[in-house]
This record gives sequence, structure tokens and C-alpha cells, in this order.
Amino acid sequence: MAASSGGYADILRAPHAVRLLAGTLVGRLPNATAPIAIVLFTRAEGGSYSLAGALAAVYGLANAVGQPLLGRAVDLHGQPRVQLPAAVLSALGMALLVLAGTGALPLAYTAVAVAGLFTPPLEGGLRALWPGVLGGEDRVHRAYALDAVAQEIMFTVGPLLVTLLVALQSPAAALLVINALGVLGALSVVLSEPSRTWRSAPREAHWLGALRSPGLLALLGAFFFVGLAMGSITVAGVAYADDHGRESVYGWLMAALGLGALIGGGLYGARQWAGAPERRLRLLIGLLALGYLPLLLTPGVAPMTALAAVAGLFLAPAIACAFIVVDRHAPRGTVTEAFSWLVTTFGVGAAAGTAVAGPAVELSGTTAGFGVAAAAGFAALLVLLATRRVLAVPLRTAQPAGDVVAVSENDRNGTVEPGFSSRHQA
Repeated sequence: MAASSGGYADILRAPHAVRLLAGTLVGRLPNATAPIAIVLFTRAEGGSYSLAGALAAVYGLANAVGQPLLGRAVDLHGQPRVQLPAAVLSALGMALLVLAGTGALPLAYTAVAVAGLFTPPLEGGLRALWPGVLGGEDRVHRAYALDAVAQEIMFTVGPLLVTLLVALQSPAAALLVINALGVLGALSVVLSEPSRTWRSAPREAHWLGALRSPGLLALLGAFFFVGLAMGSITVAGVAYADDHGRESVYGWLMAALGLGALIGGGLYGARQWAGAPERRLRLLIGLLALGYLPLLLTPGVAPMTALAAVAGLFLAPAIACAFIVVDRHAPRGTVTEAFSWLVTTFGVGAAAGTAVAGPAVELSGTTAGFGVAAAAGFAALLVLLATRRVLAVPLRTAQPAGDVVAVSENDRNGTVEPGFSSRHQA
């Protein structure tokens, strides 16, 4: 590996970079905070925890369905035509929930389903924009790492913002404010020049879209288990806090995981890495799985918090490296859809992790919950090892998935120039 010449500062100095990153993070706040916001609102309306969980689950399921579909629409029709209308519809869904309350259950379920289904694929959209904005492969790879670090910040700050709004006003106000901010974030992104002029490369018509890539399918299989590990840690962390009689312990564990991910992502993005990213991803996932093993010791709160920080070290680097692998294996013209599939698969895996870890904790205790996380981490590694031949051959039959077409303001009806491709041959 070699030292990076500019690090993250070089990325943030690029024209439009700060606006795109900030707008995407603000635009994704509704998605990052939906579970806690829905639960708090439902409880304030007098609903049970079961109802709150069911509404949050419907939102999550609808979101998992909508992300790749909207990602495909972005690839076909451009970002502004899809991202902003989707953000508005999603916000209107949450507004309907606030207006209708939880008294009329069919309406409440419909509202959260609409909100989840139309959550705009801003995350995949940003990664599709980086090549054209930054213009260099190494800079794009550092931007992927910065993106992964920024996600950790968002998933830490977002719930804190919701609880602050609830304390100052009400859960209903929190839902409305967060979703209004989401629309403003999406608006900031789609009004930027890179978003307005971005065009996906021409794509081959195929009903499977991005999923016709064997390499992408292999990666999605691995990241289902990474998501499962994260979901199970959430449940096991609650059980650990219960064992120690303090709810605040759970917050410390989650904060430590996030801190570890921030440190790991910062260090990873500050370097240039040689060699094929597929091989590097296997190493990172292996280290991630090993990091979960010490959690099975469930020591006292202070050492357990330190172990949680170690367990989080390789998450952001693994995610950042996965972005590169997606870009190398996505069929031409499907880059936003491919990134959205990664988001969806990770989310479905996390939901499965919470479902599996709950019974494990009830049957065998807290250690079993952390055992699910470790087993899932090694399952992800096994998937990557079993598919190493598939992943070793990025798509070469078409132009790279990261290819974009930048249309200038003065030449929309004339010639176009192909943008930088962030994918290189292994």
C-alpha cells in the first residue's frame, strides 16, 4: 500500500463534493431514523410495542423492495426525475401516518408502506456520481471510504436528532421535521449540476437488470450475512444491557461499534491499496468475523465496550471495498441499481439477524446472540471463498459499470462525452 496524496481533504475540495455528500446524508435521514421514529410515534399514540414493531417491519420490507426498483428507474431516466418525486412521496407517506394515527390500522400500514417503498436511492445515486465529480480512480475509491464513514456519523446523529425533537415537541413533529429535511436534502442533490447532467451508460435490455452479474450475486450473498451479523449484535447488545441492569450500557456498546467503524474507515480511506479489491474484501471480511469472536466472552462493561470498538474496526473498510467490487461487477448501465441491491441485501440481512438472534438469546442467553454475529461473519467469508473464481473476473464484455455520460448545459442536444470509469481491470 502507498500513502494517499490528498486523503479526504482532497475529496472535499472537489467542486460539488461537499454539497453532494451533505445533501445525500440529509436526504437519507428519514431512512436512517425511521425505525426509532415509528416506534416512538406508535407508543405516543397508545399503540403496543408489537404494533410498533410491525409498522417498522412493513416500512423496512417496502424499503427493501423499492430501493432496487427505484435504482433501476434512476439508471433509465436520470436522477432528478426519480429521486425528488420519490422523496416527496415518501414524506407524504409519513405525513399520512401522522395525520391518521394508529387508530385505523389499514391506513397506518399503507402509510408506512408508501414511505418505505418510495425512499429515494440517494445512497446508490451518490456513488454513481463520484466518478464524474472526482475524475480519478484513486479519488473515487477514497470517496467510497468517506461515504462509509459518513454513514456511521449519520446513523449516530440521526437517532439523537429524533430524540431531541421528541423532547422539544412530540414524536409526530419529529416524523414531520425529519421527512421535510429529507426532501430538502434530495432537492439539494438533484439541483446540483452533476446530478442534473448525469446519465447512465446505455444498458442491455434484460429483466434481471444488475442481477444478471454472477459476481454481483456472490457479493450480495456475502453481504446478506454481514447484515445478519449487524442485526444480531443489536439484539445481543440489548440482552447484554439487561444482564447488567442498565439501559445506558446498550448505548455505550453501539457508540463503541460506531467509533470503531469511524476509526477503521478513516484509516482505510487515508491509504491507497494495491491489488485486486476482491482479494482485499476477503481479508477484510475475515478480520471482521474474527473481531466478533471476543464478544462471546461478555466481560464487564468497560472491557466489553472496548471489544465492541474493536469489532467495529473493519466494518466501514469492508463496506467501502464492497462499493469498489460492485462497480467492477455491475453490468453496464445498471450502476445505481447495483448499489441499491447492496443496500437492500444488507438491510434484509439485518432484519433476519434480529429475527434469529432473539430466539437464540431466549434459548441460550446473551452469549448465543453474539455467537450468531460471529457465525454470520464467517458465513460471509465462506461465500466469498466459495465464489472467488466468479469474483476474480470482473465484467469485460461491456464498458465499466461506472461509466457515465456527462451532458453539458450548452450541449444537451448535441454530442456527449463519456465520463471517467471508476472500474479497472483486475
